[in-house]
Amino acid sequence: MKRLFTAILLVAAMGLAADKKILMEASSRQSWVSNDAALAKYRAAAGTGADVVVARSPEEFAREVANADAVIGGISKELFPKARKLKWVQTISAGVEAYSFWPEFVQSNVQLTNCKVVQGPTIADHAFAMLLALTRGLYEYIPNRSKQEWARNRLPEGMTELPGMTALVIGAGGIGTQIAQRAHGFGMKVIGVDPQDVPISNYFSAVVPPDRLNEVLPKADVVFVSAPLTPKSQHMIADKQFELMKKGAYFIAVSRGKLYDKQALVKALDSKKLAGAGVDVTDPEPLPKNDSLWNFPNLIITPHVASAAEGSNARRIGVIEDNIRRFAHGEPLTHVVDKAKGY
Repeated sequence: MKRLFTAILLVAAMGLAADKKILMEASSRQSWVSNDAALAKYRAAAGTGADVVVARSPEEFAREVANADAVIGGISKELFPKARKLKWVQTISAGVEAYSFWPEFVQSNVQLTNCKVVQGPTIADHAFAMLLALTRGLYEYIPNRSKQEWARNRLPEGMTELPGMTALVIGAGGIGTQIAQRAHGFGMKVIGVDPQDVPISNYFSAVVPPDRLNEVLPKADVVFVSAPLTPKSQHMIADKQFELMKKGAYFIAVSRGKLYDKQALVKALDSKKLAGAGVDVTDPEPLPKNDSLWNFPNLIITPHVASAAEGSNARRIGVIEDNIRRFAHGEPLTHVVDKAKGY
């Protein structure tokens, strides 16, 4: 009788066991997405529909991925063939270029989701912080503090204001729309460039497809690059595009460094075609010491940190939590990426 009772309990436990395994790639660089508080939310969202397993090292991840149904964080080309049960990959960033240039993944049945839109407000703030630092000469005044220098009689060249300027926003998605909202608030006219049919709104006066980029570039006082990196968008801003920009224009890049040709940017700054530039993204990253980009005082460089903020991180955790709940309970996922398009 005791053996029978034990057997019944075992069968019942097996019946309650989750039939899906979600593997969380945890690392110190992204500790906010896999700390105890976040993991508690993920496990509560999964309920009995899935087990959330955490891999704290590459070796542990390689072991656990073999029978994982889903991966939070990402998967490498080397491990992808071993993940024979994989149905879903959730990235913690908006950009998914690591998969766009990978035919085996693009052609697979694995669903890809990202954190598009949720980082938009933070990145847009960063883009305008860079622009205002340039237009108001802060890039020159901030270093004066260490020298205790009150340089009122020596204004930075070209100090100006934003109202009346035209902003060209390349990539009118979640980030680009937030940039356009801020530009509109500053009294700027905003033109968008996007392959999608983006409705004209209070923020965008017009949105044109990428094949009309060269047509609208000469109209821009400020060019913002917020498009995703895809095989089609790589180096979409090169020598010709910088030549088409107004003399004295500003260039701000906050999505991916491979969207612009670095040497073409160097040339545009060196020739004083541009009044200034701000880049949160470069190619390569990190930007090497002694790289020529470091030589320009009117170029603001930040180390790919435009999305860093508590609010942005909280929204990304919310996306992951919701998609874990959906996957565990067999519901459609959100923030799904069109793998063929790369966004």
